[in-house]
Amino acid sequence: MAGNTFGQAFKISTFGESHGIAIGVIIDGCPANLPIDLEFIQAELDLRRPGQSKITTQRKESDTVQVLSGIFEGKSTGTPISLLIPNEDQRSKDYEHNKDVYRPSHADYTYDAKYGIRDYRGGGRSSARETAARVAAGAIAKLLLRHSGVEIFAHVSAVGLINAPNLSDLSIDELYKQREENIVRCADPATARQMIECIDEIRKDGDTIGGKVSCIIRNCPVGLGEPVFDKLHADLGKAMLSINAVHGFEYGSGFSGSEMRGSEHNDIFLVNAGKPTTLTNFSGGIQGGISNGMEINFTVAFKPVATIMHNQQTINAAGEAAEIKGKGRHDPCVVPRAVVIVEAMAALVLADQLLRNKNSRID
Repeated sequence: MAGNTFGQAFKISTFGESHGIAIGVIIDGCPANLPIDLEFIQAELDLRRPGQSKITTQRKESDTVQVLSGIFEGKSTGTPISLLIPNEDQRSKDYEHNKDVYRPSHADYTYDAKYGIRDYRGGGRSSARETAARVAAGAIAKLLLRHSGVEIFAHVSAVGLINAPNLSDLSIDELYKQREENIVRCADPATARQMIECIDEIRKDGDTIGGKVSCIIRNCPVGLGEPVFDKLHADLGKAMLSINAVHGFEYGSGFSGSEMRGSEHNDIFLVNAGKPTTLTNFSGGIQGGISNGMEINFTVAFKPVATIMHNQQTINAAGEAAEIKGKGRHDPCVVPRAVVIVEAMAALVLADQLLRNKNSRID
């Protein structure tokens, strides 16, 4: 299957299915002698793993990462890094009921139509289980970005119609601390309580709900991004839209910018401590597809999980009318576990663009 590789200079290829033996990732292009903190990689995976609270799927996976190659004596060797994450809690029988029936808004029909075969056990390759491999690779990208002082932070900024206030005045450390004090991973405590109540009610009703994850990137070097097809915001958009259940991406002023005048929207340049800066940041830290040194900010919208515990009308593989009801273990809302996935994909984009940028000038 094509389309399993992401990046150019810092390249990853993920593999494995939801109910297979394992999932994993191969990272090609990581520079040699990068200190690799395995405890940090595992901690990142722990943020995404299932079964961590009452508002996430109850599938129990430790997501324990195994290093197969590319790391020696705690450092990268410059050769491909291979990471494996065994699947430990498969319950394939939970999906026997939809072996020949297409779940509404899932990839069941499209995979069958495209390939003529599909792994119906948890969606196989289309399952969000695959994103654990991205988080593992993203952790190594974060370790690489630390050398440039780049900080990445994401949190749940909305669940349904419940929206968190702007928290951009807080430091990354403060934001992380507040985010990890609640199970929904919203950095505003009062909003988090409302979100948790909402998701729990939705879960008890056998339904699901969507939400948003907002991300900020600080200390990004000026000059990342290519001028035409590989603009930095284009790569970020592709990365985010490749995540399961993502239906929207906006950066900077986003769609609201279309309602403004140029005199309102233009970011006026100033000099602060000898460095160019801007009075406002409607550009979201990216101008002409290239980072300008200001904070990069974007928001990712996630749809409601398609599997609901209600009877729904559908069709089967023979094209006949059928009925289906969700079974098994599913998230009532994906955004609490998606936070670290958004960070991982942002880190992969920046690591790739950082290495590519080293060839932009002879000096």
